[in-house]
Amino acid sequence: MTEFFMVLGLSYEWAWGIATICGILLIAFPLMLGVAMIIYADRKIWAAMALRKGPNVVGPLGLLQSFADGLKVFLQETIIPSAANKGLFLIAPIITFTVALMAWAVIPFNSGAVLANINVGLLYVLAISSLGVYGVVIAGWSSNSKYPFFSAMRASAQMISYEVSIGFILICVVLWAGTFNLNDIVKAQQSHVWIINGFVANPLLFPMWVMFLISGMAETARAPFDLTEAESELVAGYQTEYSSMAFALYWLGEYANVLLMCALNAVLFWGGYLPPLDIPVLYLVPGFVWLLLKILFFFFIFSWVKATVPRYRYDQLMRLGWKIFLPVSLLFVFLVSGYLMATGHFA
Repeated sequence: MTEFFMVLGLSYEWAWGIATICGILLIAFPLMLGVAMIIYADRKIWAAMALRKGPNVVGPLGLLQSFADGLKVFLQETIIPSAANKGLFLIAPIITFTVALMAWAVIPFNSGAVLANINVGLLYVLAISSLGVYGVVIAGWSSNSKYPFFSAMRASAQMISYEVSIGFILICVVLWAGTFNLNDIVKAQQSHVWIINGFVANPLLFPMWVMFLISGMAETARAPFDLTEAESELVAGYQTEYSSMAFALYWLGEYANVLLMCALNAVLFWGGYLPPLDIPVLYLVPGFVWLLLKILFFFFIFSWVKATVPRYRYDQLMRLGWKIFLPVSLLFVFLVSGYLMATGHFA
Protein backbone atom coordinates (compact mmCIF):
# COMPACT_ATOMS: atom_id res chain seq x y z
CA MET A 1 0.00 0.00 0.00
CA THR A 2 2.96 2.29 0.65
CA GLU A 3 4.07 1.87 -2.96
CA PHE A 4 0.59 2.87 -4.14
CA PHE A 5 0.74 6.22 -2.37
CA MET A 6 4.32 6.79 -3.55
CA VAL A 7 3.10 6.36 -7.14
CA LEU A 8 0.69 9.22 -6.43
CA GLY A 9 3.68 11.47 -5.80
CA LEU A 10 3.96 11.35 -1.99
CA SER A 11 7.29 11.00 -0.22
CA TYR A 12 8.09 7.69 1.46
CA GLU A 13 7.40 9.05 4.96
CA TRP A 14 3.96 10.41 4.02
CA ALA A 15 3.11 7.32 1.98
CA TRP A 16 4.09 5.01 4.85
CA GLY A 17 2.09 7.05 7.38
CA ILE A 18 -1.08 7.17 5.28
CA ALA A 19 -0.76 3.48 4.38
CA THR A 20 -0.41 2.58 8.08
CA ILE A 21 -3.50 4.61 9.02
CA CYS A 22 -5.48 2.97 6.20
CA GLY A 23 -4.34 -0.46 7.40
CA ILE A 24 -5.45 0.32 10.95
CA LEU A 25 -8.88 1.47 9.73
CA LEU A 26 -9.23 -1.62 7.53
CA ILE A 27 -8.85 -3.73 10.67
CA ALA A 28 -10.63 -1.55 13.25
CA PHE A 29 -13.86 -0.82 11.35
CA PRO A 30 -14.64 -4.45 10.36
CA LEU A 31 -13.65 -5.54 13.88
CA MET A 32 -16.11 -3.12 15.50
CA LEU A 33 -18.84 -4.24 13.11
CA GLY A 34 -17.91 -7.85 13.85
CA VAL A 35 -18.14 -7.21 17.61
CA ALA A 36 -21.66 -5.81 17.17
CA MET A 37 -22.74 -8.83 15.15
CA ILE A 38 -21.20 -11.46 17.45
CA ILE A 39 -23.00 -9.91 20.42
CA TYR A 40 -26.17 -10.54 18.44
CA ALA A 41 -24.99 -14.05 17.53
CA ASP A 42 -24.07 -14.72 21.17
CA ARG A 43 -27.58 -13.83 22.34
CA LYS A 44 -29.15 -15.88 19.54
CA ILE A 45 -27.10 -18.97 20.45
CA TRP A 46 -27.98 -18.67 24.13
CA ALA A 47 -31.64 -18.23 23.23
CA ALA A 48 -31.65 -21.27 20.93
CA MET A 49 -30.09 -23.45 23.63
CA ALA A 50 -32.69 -22.25 26.14
CA LEU A 51 -35.55 -22.68 23.64
CA ARG A 52 -36.13 -18.93 23.39
CA LYS A 53 -36.20 -16.56 20.41
CA GLY A 54 -33.58 -14.01 21.39
CA PRO A 55 -33.38 -10.58 19.65
CA ASN A 56 -36.04 -10.54 16.92
CA VAL A 57 -37.66 -7.09 16.88
CA VAL A 58 -35.15 -4.39 15.88
CA GLY A 59 -34.40 -4.81 12.18
CA PRO A 60 -34.88 -7.96 10.07
CA LEU A 61 -34.46 -11.02 12.32
CA GLY A 62 -33.31 -8.64 15.06
CA LEU A 63 -30.00 -7.92 13.28
CA LEU A 64 -29.99 -4.26 14.36
CA GLN A 65 -30.46 -5.01 18.07
CA SER A 66 -26.78 -4.44 18.92
CA PHE A 67 -26.81 -1.04 17.18
CA ALA A 68 -29.99 -0.06 19.06
CA ASP A 69 -28.33 -1.06 22.34
CA GLY A 70 -25.26 0.98 21.38
CA LEU A 71 -27.38 4.05 20.64
CA LYS A 72 -29.19 3.65 23.96
CA VAL A 73 -25.91 3.48 25.87
CA PHE A 74 -24.50 6.44 23.94
CA LEU A 75 -27.48 8.62 24.90
CA GLN A 76 -27.28 7.76 28.60
CA GLU A 77 -25.71 10.08 31.15
CA THR A 78 -22.14 9.37 32.22
CA ILE A 79 -22.16 9.19 36.01
CA ILE A 80 -18.88 9.58 37.90
CA PRO A 81 -18.93 8.79 41.65
CA SER A 82 -18.14 11.88 43.71
CA ALA A 83 -15.31 10.16 45.63
CA ALA A 84 -13.77 8.53 42.56
CA ASN A 85 -10.44 9.48 41.03
CA LYS A 86 -11.99 11.01 37.92
CA GLY A 87 -8.92 10.89 35.69
CA LEU A 88 -8.16 7.22 36.30
CA PHE A 89 -11.86 6.37 36.37
CA LEU A 90 -12.29 7.65 32.81
CA ILE A 91 -9.02 6.33 31.39
CA ALA A 92 -9.49 2.73 32.64
CA PRO A 93 -12.12 1.68 30.04
CA ILE A 94 -10.10 3.43 27.33
CA ILE A 95 -7.08 1.30 28.25
CA THR A 96 -9.12 -1.91 28.09
CA PHE A 97 -10.70 -1.03 24.74
CA THR A 98 -7.47 0.22 23.14
CA VAL A 99 -5.43 -2.79 24.24
CA ALA A 100 -8.08 -5.12 22.83
CA LEU A 101 -7.65 -3.49 19.40
CA MET A 102 -3.85 -3.20 19.43
CA ALA A 103 -3.27 -6.95 19.55
CA TRP A 104 -4.90 -7.37 16.12
CA ALA A 105 -1.98 -5.56 14.46
CA VAL A 106 0.03 -8.81 14.13
CA ILE A 107 -2.78 -11.24 13.22
CA PRO A 108 -2.18 -12.50 9.63
CA PHE A 109 -5.42 -12.50 7.61
CA ASN A 110 -3.73 -14.04 4.57
CA SER A 111 -0.20 -14.73 3.38
CA GLY A 112 1.52 -11.37 3.87
CA ALA A 113 -1.78 -9.62 4.71
CA VAL A 114 -0.86 -8.36 8.17
CA LEU A 115 -0.55 -4.82 9.48
CA ALA A 116 2.77 -5.44 11.29
CA ASN A 117 4.63 -8.54 10.13
CA ILE A 118 7.17 -8.43 12.97
CA ASN A 119 9.43 -11.31 13.96
CA VAL A 120 8.27 -11.21 17.59
CA GLY A 121 4.54 -11.11 16.82
CA LEU A 122 3.66 -13.74 19.43
CA LEU A 123 5.61 -11.90 22.13
CA TYR A 124 3.79 -8.72 21.12
CA VAL A 125 0.42 -10.43 21.61
CA LEU A 126 1.47 -11.69 25.05
CA ALA A 127 2.71 -8.24 26.07
CA ILE A 128 -0.38 -6.42 24.84
CA SER A 129 -2.83 -8.91 26.39
CA SER A 130 -1.01 -8.55 29.72
CA LEU A 131 -1.67 -4.79 29.67
CA GLY A 132 -5.41 -5.50 29.89
CA VAL A 133 -4.92 -6.18 33.60
CA TYR A 134 -4.22 -2.48 34.16
CA GLY A 135 -7.63 -1.44 32.84
CA VAL A 136 -9.28 -3.83 35.30
CA VAL A 137 -7.19 -2.89 38.35
CA ILE A 138 -7.43 0.86 37.71
CA ALA A 139 -11.22 0.60 37.29
CA GLY A 140 -11.65 -1.15 40.63
CA TRP A 141 -9.31 1.14 42.54
CA SER A 142 -10.40 4.46 41.02
CA SER A 143 -14.09 3.77 41.74
CA ASN A 144 -13.34 4.15 45.47
CA SER A 145 -15.86 1.41 46.21
CA LYS A 146 -15.16 -1.86 48.01
CA TYR A 147 -17.08 -4.22 45.70
CA PRO A 148 -15.43 -3.09 42.44
CA PHE A 149 -12.03 -3.12 44.18
CA PHE A 150 -12.45 -6.70 45.43
CA SER A 151 -13.66 -7.79 42.00
CA ALA A 152 -10.70 -6.08 40.31
CA MET A 153 -8.28 -7.93 42.58
CA ARG A 154 -10.00 -11.20 41.82
CA ALA A 155 -10.09 -10.51 38.07
CA SER A 156 -6.42 -9.52 37.91
CA ALA A 157 -5.38 -12.64 39.88
CA GLN A 158 -7.43 -14.78 37.48
CA MET A 159 -5.95 -13.18 34.36
CA ILE A 160 -2.36 -13.37 35.59
CA SER A 161 -2.76 -16.99 36.72
CA TYR A 162 -3.90 -18.23 33.32
CA GLU A 163 -1.38 -16.10 31.43
CA VAL A 164 1.35 -18.21 33.06
CA SER A 165 -0.10 -21.42 31.63
CA ILE A 166 -0.70 -19.77 28.24
CA GLY A 167 2.97 -18.76 28.14
CA PHE A 168 4.18 -22.35 28.56
CA ILE A 169 1.62 -23.60 26.03
CA LEU A 170 2.90 -21.12 23.46
CA ILE A 171 6.49 -22.22 24.10
CA CYS A 172 5.52 -25.62 22.66
CA VAL A 173 4.15 -23.95 19.51
CA VAL A 174 7.25 -21.75 19.13
CA LEU A 175 9.58 -24.75 19.57
CA TRP A 176 7.83 -26.65 16.81
CA ALA A 177 7.48 -23.71 14.41
CA GLY A 178 10.93 -22.30 15.19
CA THR A 179 9.72 -18.69 15.07
CA PHE A 180 7.72 -16.04 16.93
CA ASN A 181 6.37 -14.61 13.67
CA LEU A 182 2.67 -15.47 13.43
CA ASN A 183 2.72 -15.58 9.62
CA ASP A 184 5.60 -18.08 9.69
CA ILE A 185 3.84 -20.11 12.40
CA VAL A 186 0.86 -20.48 10.06
CA LYS A 187 3.12 -21.54 7.19
CA ALA A 188 4.81 -24.13 9.43
CA GLN A 189 1.42 -25.83 9.88
CA GLN A 190 1.01 -26.66 6.18
CA SER A 191 0.84 -30.46 5.72
CA HIS A 192 1.95 -30.83 9.34
CA VAL A 193 0.42 -34.31 9.68
CA TRP A 194 -0.05 -35.99 6.28
CA ILE A 195 -2.40 -33.59 4.41
CA ILE A 196 -3.80 -31.91 7.53
CA ASN A 197 -2.93 -28.23 7.98
CA GLY A 198 -2.58 -27.41 11.67
CA PHE A 199 -0.64 -28.30 14.78
CA VAL A 200 -3.88 -29.57 16.32
CA ALA A 201 -3.41 -32.91 14.48
CA ASN A 202 -0.11 -33.42 16.32
CA PRO A 203 -0.57 -35.78 19.34
CA LEU A 204 1.88 -33.71 21.39
CA LEU A 205 0.22 -30.38 20.59
CA PHE A 206 -3.46 -31.39 20.67
CA PRO A 207 -3.56 -31.36 24.52
CA MET A 208 -1.91 -27.94 24.39
CA TRP A 209 -4.72 -26.66 22.16
CA VAL A 210 -7.38 -27.95 24.57
CA MET A 211 -5.63 -26.19 27.47
CA PHE A 212 -5.18 -23.03 25.40
CA LEU A 213 -8.89 -22.98 24.54
CA ILE A 214 -9.90 -23.32 28.20
CA SER A 215 -7.25 -20.83 29.36
CA GLY A 216 -8.53 -18.39 26.74
CA MET A 217 -11.99 -18.57 28.28
CA ALA A 218 -10.51 -17.86 31.72
CA GLU A 219 -8.29 -15.06 30.36
CA THR A 220 -11.29 -13.29 28.84
CA ALA A 221 -13.51 -13.99 31.90
CA ARG A 222 -16.01 -15.99 29.87
CA ALA A 223 -18.23 -18.62 31.47
CA PRO A 224 -17.61 -20.87 33.31
CA PHE A 225 -14.88 -18.52 34.55
CA ASP A 226 -16.88 -15.27 34.70
CA LEU A 227 -16.40 -14.85 38.46
CA THR A 228 -15.66 -11.15 37.94
CA GLU A 229 -19.28 -10.42 37.02
CA ALA A 230 -21.26 -13.31 38.44
CA GLU A 231 -25.03 -12.90 38.10
CA SER A 232 -25.45 -14.51 41.52
CA GLU A 233 -23.87 -11.45 43.15
CA LEU A 234 -25.49 -8.09 43.83
CA VAL A 235 -22.90 -6.14 41.82
CA ALA A 236 -21.52 -6.41 38.30
CA GLY A 237 -17.84 -6.64 39.21
CA TYR A 238 -15.09 -4.08 38.69
CA GLN A 239 -17.28 -2.04 36.28
CA THR A 240 -20.15 -1.66 38.78
CA GLU A 241 -19.82 2.14 38.99
CA TYR A 242 -19.62 2.62 35.21
CA SER A 243 -22.42 3.78 32.96
CA SER A 244 -23.00 5.08 29.44
CA MET A 245 -20.10 4.84 26.97
CA ALA A 246 -17.55 4.01 29.66
CA PHE A 247 -19.41 0.78 30.36
CA ALA A 248 -19.85 0.18 26.63
CA LEU A 249 -16.08 0.37 26.12
CA TYR A 250 -15.62 -2.46 28.62
CA TRP A 251 -18.33 -4.44 26.84
CA LEU A 252 -16.75 -3.89 23.42
CA GLY A 253 -13.27 -4.64 24.75
CA GLU A 254 -14.44 -7.91 26.26
CA TYR A 255 -15.88 -9.15 22.98
CA ALA A 256 -12.87 -7.90 21.00
CA ASN A 257 -10.69 -9.98 23.34
CA VAL A 258 -12.94 -13.00 22.81
CA LEU A 259 -12.56 -12.61 19.04
CA LEU A 260 -8.80 -12.26 19.50
CA MET A 261 -8.66 -15.53 21.44
CA CYS A 262 -10.70 -17.23 18.72
CA ALA A 263 -8.27 -15.87 16.11
CA LEU A 264 -5.25 -17.07 18.11
CA ASN A 265 -6.77 -20.55 18.37
CA ALA A 266 -7.09 -20.58 14.59
CA VAL A 267 -3.64 -19.10 13.88
CA LEU A 268 -1.60 -21.09 16.40
CA PHE A 269 -3.21 -24.52 16.16
CA TRP A 270 -5.66 -24.75 13.26
CA GLY A 271 -3.68 -23.41 10.33
CA GLY A 272 -4.90 -19.80 10.37
CA TYR A 273 -5.71 -18.71 6.84
CA LEU A 274 -4.78 -22.14 5.41
CA PRO A 275 -7.59 -24.54 4.44
CA PRO A 276 -8.06 -27.49 6.82
CA LEU A 277 -6.59 -29.94 4.27
CA ASP A 278 -3.61 -29.45 1.97
CA ILE A 279 -5.64 -30.04 -1.20
CA PRO A 280 -5.03 -27.66 -4.15
CA VAL A 281 -8.72 -27.05 -4.87
CA LEU A 282 -9.29 -25.73 -1.33
CA TYR A 283 -6.71 -22.99 -1.90
CA LEU A 284 -9.09 -21.42 -4.43
CA VAL A 285 -11.01 -20.07 -1.43
CA PRO A 286 -9.33 -16.86 -0.17
CA GLY A 287 -7.32 -17.29 3.01
CA PHE A 288 -9.22 -14.67 5.01
CA VAL A 289 -12.43 -16.66 4.40
CA TRP A 290 -10.90 -19.76 6.01
CA LEU A 291 -9.67 -17.66 8.95
CA LEU A 292 -13.11 -16.08 9.38
CA LEU A 293 -14.83 -19.47 9.35
CA LYS A 294 -12.43 -20.80 11.98
CA ILE A 295 -12.95 -17.72 14.18
CA LEU A 296 -16.74 -18.16 13.95
CA PHE A 297 -16.37 -21.87 14.80
CA PHE A 298 -14.40 -21.09 17.95
CA PHE A 299 -16.78 -18.31 18.91
CA PHE A 300 -19.63 -20.81 18.68
CA ILE A 301 -17.70 -23.03 21.13
CA PHE A 302 -17.22 -20.05 23.50
CA SER A 303 -20.94 -19.25 23.34
CA TRP A 304 -21.97 -22.90 23.64
CA VAL A 305 -19.89 -23.33 26.79
CA LYS A 306 -21.35 -20.16 28.33
CA ALA A 307 -24.89 -21.38 27.70
CA THR A 308 -24.39 -24.89 29.09
CA VAL A 309 -21.53 -25.15 31.63
CA PRO A 310 -22.15 -24.14 35.27
CA ARG A 311 -19.88 -21.52 36.81
CA TYR A 312 -16.76 -22.56 38.71
CA ARG A 313 -16.14 -21.51 42.29
CA TYR A 314 -13.15 -19.21 42.64
CA ASP A 315 -11.06 -21.81 44.47
CA GLN A 316 -11.81 -24.32 41.70
CA LEU A 317 -10.80 -21.80 39.07
CA MET A 318 -7.44 -21.06 40.72
CA ARG A 319 -6.77 -24.75 41.42
CA LEU A 320 -7.33 -25.57 37.75
CA GLY A 321 -4.84 -22.91 36.70
CA TRP A 322 -2.06 -23.50 39.22
CA LYS A 323 -2.32 -27.20 40.12
CA ILE A 324 -3.37 -28.70 36.78
CA PHE A 325 -2.65 -26.46 33.78
CA LEU A 326 0.71 -25.12 35.00
CA PRO A 327 2.38 -28.49 35.77
CA VAL A 328 0.87 -30.16 32.68
CA SER A 329 2.03 -27.35 30.38
CA LEU A 330 5.51 -27.52 31.93
CA LEU A 331 5.56 -31.29 31.36
CA PHE A 332 4.66 -30.83 27.70
CA VAL A 333 7.42 -28.25 27.25
CA PHE A 334 9.88 -31.00 28.26
CA LEU A 335 8.14 -33.61 26.11
CA VAL A 336 7.99 -31.43 22.99
CA SER A 337 11.56 -30.14 23.32
CA GLY A 338 12.85 -33.65 24.09
CA TYR A 339 11.09 -35.10 21.03
CA LEU A 340 12.36 -32.34 18.76
CA MET A 341 15.94 -32.79 19.98
CA ALA A 342 15.74 -36.57 19.62
CA THR A 343 14.48 -36.27 16.03
CA GLY A 344 17.08 -33.66 15.03
CA HIS A 345 14.53 -30.90 14.54
CA PHE A 346 16.99 -28.24 15.71
CA ALA A 347 19.90 -29.48 13.58
